[in-house]
Amino acid sequence: MSTTTPATADEVKTAVTETNTFTSDFGLVSLQPSAERSFIRADLTDPLRSHAGTAPVGMLVTVLDFVASDPALVAAAPDWTATQDLALHMVEPITEGPIVMDSRLTRVGKKVVVVSVDVYDAHGRSDLRDIAAEIDAGPDRPDGPTLAARGLVTFARIPRSAAFGADAYTPDQWIGQVRKRAVVPIADPIHARLGIREVEPASGVLELDRTPFVANQIGTIMGGAQALLIECAAQAMRPDLLPIDMQMHFLAQVRVGPARTYGTVVRDGTDHSVVSIRMVDAGADDMTLTLATVTLARTGYRH
Repeated sequence: MSTTTPATADEVKTAVTETNTFTSDFGLVSLQPSAERSFIRADLTDPLRSHAGTAPVGMLVTVLDFVASDPALVAAAPDWTATQDLALHMVEPITEGPIVMDSRLTRVGKKVVVVSVDVYDAHGRSDLRDIAAEIDAGPDRPDGPTLAARGLVTFARIPRSAAFGADAYTPDQWIGQVRKRAVVPIADPIHARLGIREVEPASGVLELDRTPFVANQIGTIMGGAQALLIECAAQAMRPDLLPIDMQMHFLAQVRVGPARTYGTVVRDGTDHSVVSIRMVDAGADDMTLTLATVTLARTGYRH
């Protein structure tokens, strides 16, 4: 159990920057060709790989949330957005990289914004404009980017004042530009760097403190960090399998922390398992934060 003194929401938000988070070594590069569409590229270095050598689902969910947020924020302006529901379904493993995602605005409503995302293995390519052109040219190009996953993200509109530093994040002003985030190397593997604690791993009980390293601009634990925690919980319950699909429903923000997961096995098949994960705020009377479903497969992917 955690003995860390919890930070206040204001303390967490004040300390959040683009270079002190668990994503600092992702090498993120963005291109927003229009208000309704955004691309992102992420490196797939050894510290970011799963134990099977592939891009882990938790990392993919993290990058998915980033790339989907840009067209969502443009569409929601002057409001800010918070991720409400997210789904990622794998097609093929990403083994080479870099990871490239193509997000498109799907629906704009009074209360929600929906963005769809295609995920690719770019097979060694690095120029994001060239990769985007290859994707637009169609799937028949030899040795071109290959579709690896598809995702869908629903964002809730919230007041812009709820996000720390929101005025500095202006994707509507970056249309047509390639934007590179600063890279700060992190030696720890992606799942180890968060400081996740295993309480009862066989039951999927794990904990993660709310710190600036894993927090977003509204002061809660970032959706991607929650995805990595959930991935670890599912993996702890079924260590011989590899997480491949994830659905997440964000119900509340972390007020105190730590975030704690509880797992339930929904189905065990001959080559896969389905696990339900409930995440709570252990410092706030176990208030339910997130509900997730994770599919794990013996070979990693179903064909």
